[in-house]
Amino acid sequence: MSTPEPSPAADAAASGTPAEELAAPTVSRAYVCQCGRPVYLGNSQCLACGTPLGYVIERLGVVSLAPAAGSDDAYTVFDQPGGQAYRRCANFLAAAGCNWMVPSPPIGVAAEAHGHGLAEGFCLACSTTRTIPDLSVPGNDELWRKLERAKRRLLSQLLALGLPVRTRFVDPAHGMTFDFLGSVPGQAPVMTGHHNGVVTLNAEEAEDAVRERIRAEMREPYRTLLGHFRHEIGHFYWNVLVQDTPWLEGFRQLFGDETQDYAAALRHHYDNGPPADWALRYVTSYASTHPWEDWAETWAHYLHMADTADTALSFGINATNVELTSDLFGPADLWQPEHPDAGRFLDFLNGWVRLTGVLNELSRSMGQPDFYPFVLPRAAVGKLQFIHEVITAQREDTAAAAATSLPAEAPAPLSPA
Repeated sequence: MSTPEPSPAADAAASGTPAEELAAPTVSRAYVCQCGRPVYLGNSQCLACGTPLGYVIERLGVVSLAPAAGSDDAYTVFDQPGGQAYRRCANFLAAAGCNWMVPSPPIGVAAEAHGHGLAEGFCLACSTTRTIPDLSVPGNDELWRKLERAKRRLLSQLLALGLPVRTRFVDPAHGMTFDFLGSVPGQAPVMTGHHNGVVTLNAEEAEDAVRERIRAEMREPYRTLLGHFRHEIGHFYWNVLVQDTPWLEGFRQLFGDETQDYAAALRHHYDNGPPADWALRYVTSYASTHPWEDWAETWAHYLHMADTADTALSFGINATNVELTSDLFGPADLWQPEHPDAGRFLDFLNGWVRLTGVLNELSRSMGQPDFYPFVLPRAAVGKLQFIHEVITAQREDTAAAAATSLPAEAPAPLSPA
């Protein structure tokens, strides 16, 4: 492979000087009602003008809606009168409070949304839920609402990144599905985890006091519902994007041999703790447990970074003039510094370093814990680049497949260094 000309950001990273603002969000997180007022990901109505709102996956965001002609309960996108009709998700009035829209009928572009595999009357996000908490138990309705809200945030990002989101209704063997379970007295506690496309979450994690107690007991700097979703879906995408693909060789170079005994690795971690030098090699102590957990923790970290950076850029936040307490990352920190996308990845990574400097100071000014309570080791940068390239290749394949109406092929491997 020929070595590309270094980008301005790569030069800046190497010299430690601020880079120009080169990055742009993958998808805007700043939504606006037709009246011009800002609205947000969970909104179903504009509080300023009363316009109905909903999340439409073909638009990858919350849009203003208008009544569809000849229907009492259907809508069209406000700026597309006479276009594709949508109805509210069946969980709109449920405790889940879902604001995602369902194509009705699934024609044209929206037929692709239906191809994700929708349960009758339900949106894509709700169609991925297989089991909900027992709503006869007081308080479980609120836990379900929090779980679904975090999951919708996750899925909206996965769609924006061009990652495959297919339910068990269209792919019974490998589709994505979620079980939200509560512990039953006298039985073993529910364990959050992933197995063959099924993500199980302990619904009690949606209770803030319970989750904070567990975080403190496990001495974790960060524990959120969204973090759980991003970690567990990382295991799902390892199966989809890495296992039995040309990416596996690069994975083993960076993360290690995933064929080592997983159960034994977990026992060793919980009995003995992480290695003394884990902070120099992993994004979290738990990532040191096994290559699969290193992947899932690094994957979750990448999603945290990408979504936060997208949101900041969407709202015009510019942190390029922040004074840093640590050095920026340079080409020598990358897995494949000669890759054509390496400069753009460095722009993203160093923009994140600057941004978190600002966000941590803002948190401290409110007397809150640091927004980003991690120190990113240089050894983890190559792993983050690997994940970035896997996702980028999948997004490009998805876009190419959509343009040609052909199914996406397995991602091509990176060219060797």
